[in-house]
Amino acid sequence: MGNTVITISYDGTAYSGFQVQANANTVQAELERALAVIYKAPVRINGAGRTDAGVHARGQVANFSAPFIIDSDQLPHALNCLLPDDIVVAAAHEAGDGFHARFDAVGKVYSYSIDRALQPQVLRRLYSWHMPEPLNLDQLREAARLFEGTHDFRVFQAAGTTITDTVRTIYAVSVSENVKDQILTFTFEGRGFLYRMVRMITGTLIRAGKGVLSLSEVEAALAGSNPSASGPTAPPHGLCLEKVIYEEL
Repeated sequence: MGNTVITISYDGTAYSGFQVQANANTVQAELERALAVIYKAPVRINGAGRTDAGVHARGQVANFSAPFIIDSDQLPHALNCLLPDDIVVAAAHEAGDGFHARFDAVGKVYSYSIDRALQPQVLRRLYSWHMPEPLNLDQLREAARLFEGTHDFRVFQAAGTTITDTVRTIYAVSVSENVKDQILTFTFEGRGFLYRMVRMITGTLIRAGKGVLSLSEVEAALAGSNPSASGPTAPPHGLCLEKVIYEEL
């Protein structure tokens, strides 16, 4: 039995997240249905991350063991013929038996898109948070830099998780503006992220950009002394898992 790794992109609009759930349609469930047809046996995949309902991905990674090996050039085409149009397997290859898409990841890159047009851009409505209010981008960028490094992000974790170790390292937070398309993009690269952490940081950055939060208040939130400065949680549809990083793959 081989250990196959696939890279997946998907529009998360119609799904209750990536991970299999009872009585809900998920990206993982669709992938496993397609794999079961190809291999004529149940196949369980390991995803690199558990994106929430409505969250998208350009570079999700998963691995699975199957009864036999299919050529890596042929497998994506075979899967894409069986998958719905909003899920695409971009690539496949074989890895060592010990590789695990989640446990071997050393980093992830997420983006969050803000629609800055006065009126919502209808063709971007499923992939960006409409935010036409004035923002101080210099203040916003200064606030973004505060999140870089190793911190205890406990006040930037949403309820509903049993994780107790809330220390995480963010390598970089960047803010880029596409004036022509009227899109503001936040990019987060880190070792790992807590439940809804990126969306809560995004909400905090927006408040800082509006002047509702000072830089000292953001620093206090990171220090845990001002939890009310964290969030709100930005809507899921602006978030995209861009890439999963591995030392060797």
